[in-house]
Amino acid sequence: MSTLPYSAAQSNSVSCSTFVSGFNYRASHSSLLIVRTPRFFNRLARRNLSVKNIASNRRQELKDPSVNGEASLETPEPDSASVAASIQYHAEFTPLFSPEHFDLPKAFVATAESVRDSLIINWNATYKYYEKMNVKQAYYLSMEYLQGRALLNAIGNLELSGAYADALRKLGHKLENVAGHEPDAALGNGGLGRLASCFLDSLATLNYPAWGYGLRYKYGLFKQLITKDGQEEVAENWLEMGNPWEIVRNDVSYPVKFHGEVISKPDGSKEWIGGENITAVAYDVPIPGYKTKTTINLRLWSTKVAPNEFDLRAYNAGDHAKACAALKNAEKICYILYPGDESIEGKILRLKQQYTLCSASLQDIIAHFEKRSGKPVNWEKFPDMVAVQMNDTHPTLCIPELIRILIDLKGLSWKESWDITQRTVAYTNHTVLPEALEKWSLDLLQELLPRHVEIIRMIDEELIRTIISEYGTENLDLLQHKLKQMRILDNIELPDSVLELLVKPEESSAVDSIEEVEVSDEETEPNNEEQSEEKDTNAKDVVTFEPDPNLPKTVRMANLCVVGGSAVNGVAEIHSEIVKNEVFNEFYKASKLVFSSSSHITF
Repeated sequence: MSTLPYSAAQSNSVSCSTFVSGFNYRASHSSLLIVRTPRFFNRLARRNLSVKNIASNRRQELKDPSVNGEASLETPEPDSASVAASIQYHAEFTPLFSPEHFDLPKAFVATAESVRDSLIINWNATYKYYEKMNVKQAYYLSMEYLQGRALLNAIGNLELSGAYADALRKLGHKLENVAGHEPDAALGNGGLGRLASCFLDSLATLNYPAWGYGLRYKYGLFKQLITKDGQEEVAENWLEMGNPWEIVRNDVSYPVKFHGEVISKPDGSKEWIGGENITAVAYDVPIPGYKTKTTINLRLWSTKVAPNEFDLRAYNAGDHAKACAALKNAEKICYILYPGDESIEGKILRLKQQYTLCSASLQDIIAHFEKRSGKPVNWEKFPDMVAVQMNDTHPTLCIPELIRILIDLKGLSWKESWDITQRTVAYTNHTVLPEALEKWSLDLLQELLPRHVEIIRMIDEELIRTIISEYGTENLDLLQHKLKQMRILDNIELPDSVLELLVKPEESSAVDSIEEVEVSDEETEPNNEEQSEEKDTNAKDVVTFEPDPNLPKTVRMANLCVVGGSAVNGVAEIHSEIVKNEVFNEFYKASKLVFSSSSHITF
């Protein structure tokens, strides 16, 4: 939610078109350039890459739910008297403060809860309508949401500013003063988070069926204080008095695993066992559209452990730290937005945050799909009903996680799972600096997510084979350049199965006759210069592609996003052009080479 009630309408012209590019429902104000990327492992030839404008003057096919008679959201508009009664009710019966005084803190919470009642009515009707229509739904994953203060935004979007101003005046307060008491939601920090919130505002305003997913940070990034000693950073206390906008869903929770090991079962399938287990619990926040009854959802995950993880024996023995260790390890995942990663512990915590977002969200998305599908589930239709948009590379683990769930838990084959994943996921790039693209240590990923590393290695191997099939092995310098630029695994040896493709067969020639020729000792002993030339010649015939032992072994998350998804875009048209021509130019040229004769391409 943004601070100003009209911000959603202003932002939709840029933000919404990217997110919904895979929908059948077209926004009327979309003008963002989309760069579609190839699905590399269906032999590339079945995938088309397109750069095009989404329709700019076409009406939405999916209308405001309120226009449908049976699923109408139309409700009587409250007047100032009914609003005042609602505020008084919440002040008395849902109190977070003592009943003696109706001061600003209490007035804000009671007013927000009164507004939330209206949002919940619209919210429930919105998703009831979308489920009845069985529409394709979009799911937006972001580590940040810079929402701003929600009260004035929600009241303005509901077109109830006058009614609430009058009601609060009768109760002894000004709407501006009450709204000013709201703390900023500490869920985001910069442009990435602001874009994410604008997306949700725009989607609701344009009546798109969508959800947002994020993490419920307890302390956010930090709060800045200016003291006599200079700038001081302290923990943000935005949840100290509670958050009246959120609704905890204790019945919506999913297990998330770290560490452990992967075992092979007799039937050849894999199972990820052992390790550390936590639980992600859902907190829902309604996001209203501007001048529409459509209200969509932002689902935030908080982390805890199951009661059986509490070591009661250690607690009773006096070892309280050991007893609470699992609880603290789980809770700290959602303490801070972007915890410091100078230490190995900080890096592990950041990676845990990213995987928690991906795993819990995908389990929730799949649960929604299965509920809508009935039994038996037709997984081939999953990409036709679900679009997952990754805001920057933080949610990249969605790609191996979706494959893992489909293969290990749903019993699909690698080919089916990979095809579904590529058709479902898309990626928004936020940086044009190659050195700023996210990388993770392979060893760290192996330690924390061993099954996902196996899957990433399989994706990387398939990509290497595709690159070799496209560029051949005649020009090894060119091939080495392409692999260096495009591989997902950086500075890591080639798989043995790939090295076999690079070994040139020895040339054999039949010798019909052998003549004895006398040569002098001088001729039989080549000089050093001749030996050096011979070594150089032989060296050129040997393909090593050895990694540099002085450089780290990493996983390039952006490359995984490009290879693993259906589309890549920037945050503006000029940004998308840079993505195409510079940041991921090698991928773009490869796809253009393959599809240049295709009638489906639009440049």
